[in-house]
Amino acid sequence: MKAVILAGGFGTRLSEATNLIPKPMVEIGGKPILWHIMKTYSYYGIHEFIICCGYKQYVIKEYFANYFRHNSDMTVNLADNSVEILDNHSENWKVTLIDTGLNTMTGGRIKRIQKYVGEERFLLTYGDGVTDLNIGDTLSSHEKSGAILSLTAYQPSGKFGALQIDPQSNQVTSFLEKPDGDRNWINAGYFVCEKEVFDYIREGDATIFERTPLENIAREGKMHAFKHTGFWKPMDTLRDSIELNDMWEKGIAPWKVW
Repeated sequence: MKAVILAGGFGTRLSEATNLIPKPMVEIGGKPILWHIMKTYSYYGIHEFIICCGYKQYVIKEYFANYFRHNSDMTVNLADNSVEILDNHSENWKVTLIDTGLNTMTGGRIKRIQKYVGEERFLLTYGDGVTDLNIGDTLSSHEKSGAILSLTAYQPSGKFGALQIDPQSNQVTSFLEKPDGDRNWINAGYFVCEKEVFDYIREGDATIFERTPLENIAREGKMHAFKHTGFWKPMDTLRDSIELNDMWEKGIAPWKVW
């Protein structure tokens, strides 16, 4: 089974870093967040990836084209330009890197890699969110559901402390730091898809996957939700990047399941 990763967007909300590199290449602990996502999938036995590239795609291609040598000990003989690999620290991954266009929307990117997926079920996610999600459990839940698409649903906490204030005296009667938000389930961006999903992408490169395709799949009763109550966090802003790196450095990164 293959995991498809959307890695072609501009990452404008993280422009402090993405003016030079695509957002999936922004690092956590010295490794791109894309690597962290792939390590999670690999832990659950998924070793084949299709990366939907777009903005600054050459950065992603260069990283994987030279990954083996960058992560192995070696001796270089300058006299004859030979290279001897001493100790391999690389990954057992097969990575297909596809140019899905600079301005292509998410649905269009998925449609463009259809021929590389073939007739198989496939996994799908974005290149900017880490989680301790059990991929095996999502697959089992999907198989039992009979749906053509399963998404991971998540209830985020509130971003700010919540106060209850007496309207007469202005006395604070209750304080709760980062409560459970509005209790709505949101799309956490980890999908299990059957090949029929491609049939719902009908507007070419302009198709936004999260609009008409997912709306129609849900309307027809063919979408299943896997409720995840563990850790999930996207890297949308510089603050997110700082928080994720701080967690990694302190050794409290819940997504590090490998």
